[in-house]
Amino acid sequence: VQLQASGGGLVQAGGSLRLSCAASGLTFSRYDMGWFRQAPGKEREFVAAIRKNRITYFSDSVKGRFTISRDNAKNTIDLQMNSLKPEDTALYYCAAGASLITSTLHSARAYDYWGQGTQVTVSS
Repeated sequence: VQLQASGGGLVQAGGSLRLSCAASGLTFSRYDMGWFRQAPGKEREFVAAIRKNRITYFSDSVKGRFTISRDNAKNTIDLQMNSLKPEDTALYYCAAGASLITSTLHSARAYDYWGQGTQVTVSS
């Protein structure tokens, strides 16, 4: 299984970025997908998730600014990030989980596969 995240970069505060994650080696439509991020010196934290049935979840810190979508035909998920803030600066990871329940969507330990991460830097 491979998850390849892309789309990170340097952006000014208030700007936008779109991250993508391409999955291979798994039956994509059977997996819930998530985005997590990790800033230097901090723990990995939940950002957003999209279930197999396309129901979406967001952390309070990004709700209203980020959206998540999936394309089962292309085996991809996207994270559209708007109104970016310096505190959004982190390494962003995509993840796939086969047997998640709602209460575990926010937990990194619940996911089975991880991508390598893409860096997002927001300047003030």
